[in-house]
Amino acid sequence: MPDFSAGAAYVDGRYMPVAEASVPITHWGYRRSDVTYDVVGVWEGNFFRLDDHLTRFRASRAELHMTPKETDEDLRAILHRVVALSGLRSAYVSMECLRGVPVPGQPRHPAFVPAYTIAMAIPWVWVAPPEMIERGMHLMISKTPRIPPECVEPRAKNFHWGDLTRAQFEALEVEADFAILPDLAGNITEGPGFNVFSVTDGVVSTPVRGGLDGITRLSVMELCEEAGLKLEVREIPAEEFREADEIFTCTTAGGIMPASRIDGRIMANDRPGPISRRLLDRFWEKRAEGWHATPVDYSAAAEPTPA
Repeated sequence: MPDFSAGAAYVDGRYMPVAEASVPITHWGYRRSDVTYDVVGVWEGNFFRLDDHLTRFRASRAELHMTPKETDEDLRAILHRVVALSGLRSAYVSMECLRGVPVPGQPRHPAFVPAYTIAMAIPWVWVAPPEMIERGMHLMISKTPRIPPECVEPRAKNFHWGDLTRAQFEALEVEADFAILPDLAGNITEGPGFNVFSVTDGVVSTPVRGGLDGITRLSVMELCEEAGLKLEVREIPAEEFREADEIFTCTTAGGIMPASRIDGRIMANDRPGPISRRLLDRFWEKRAEGWHATPVDYSAAAEPTPA
């Protein structure tokens, strides 16, 4: 009997323990980072905003001209199945589409390289651990700019992390937790794996371009509307961001994550600010109430497994 206790995976029609899943080193998904992906969270037995993640994943595949065999309904069933096989109540659930190898006799062009689907469910992952969220993240604005959207579209999630990785080493050098990357014009974009917000004079702002259209970011927008907070989606110069009253970040793997320091500057008594804290608390309250929840079908674990 396969051991799915560390997680379950689906690779191009087959289910297996996550430790047995692999990608051939000849595939373009590996050799060229020719991959798009999405991550949906499961918390206490419920997917969060599953339909929104499936919609964004479909758009990302279209952006990269990828057409795997699985439909959205197929993928929905696959995601339920990998979570059910793992038995996890809280999980990091990834769906990925990558290109394989050129078909013999066809040109070595991505248009002629078949794309296929991978999915996996592993134990819940925190981008920032709970104790860091509680004391507030220590951030810095990197010298490394984000790859421009004209080169790589950040709204299609991808593995082009060269700039994000380089910026994280900048953060390490100054003993910050994470870097925030500016664009070439000096406006804030995003961090490695999360969107960003600033709060100045009670107004919440988030960058208009250069970053992912995050699903948790969308949730923050809904929470701001519910709370009667003014929200602006616009260019945010790095200097303005650095001087904000509050800063917080957000991601599937952690929810809302406030900051307490930026480039060494201490904000709000070195703790998360009041608006950040209010949104964070409300986010998890609503999650507990079933906000945008889709219960995992754990009975899917009993379905026959394709050979």
